[in-house]
Amino acid sequence: MVLWVINIILLLIVLAIVFWEVYLRVMAKRSAKTLEEEAFREGMRKAQVIDVREKDVFNAGHILGARNIPYTVLKDSLGSIRKDQPVYIYDHKKSLSIRTANKLRKAGYKDIYILKGGYDSWSGKVKSKRV
Repeated sequence: MVLWVINIILLLIVLAIVFWEVYLRVMAKRSAKTLEEEAFREGMRKAQVIDVREKDVFNAGHILGARNIPYTVLKDSLGSIRKDQPVYIYDHKKSLSIRTANKLRKAGYKDIYILKGGYDSWSGKVKSKRV
């Protein structure tokens, strides 16, 4: 009996994880275009590059030329993001970027791009602030 309960709980956990991944993929497809690193690097010269990680993580290392607008303060910072320029977003992997892209789309932004693999897979120039 106990084994059945454990199996059901494990099954529910696996289903929740699968559901979350599918939800993120659908939201990403609807809100932004995902770019490989090379395309991201080429387009970022003419775009606003935004790192949505928290400030301390940003200071530890970020893509050269990016500015930090943490997801937690995005709602209050929308006025500082221009709607007439492409917005390039990244975080560690991709889930915060997807949620950010969704918020931007709902706020009327059109040209939104996400770095595939996030900062963790970036091999280009980076900058870090000494503390």
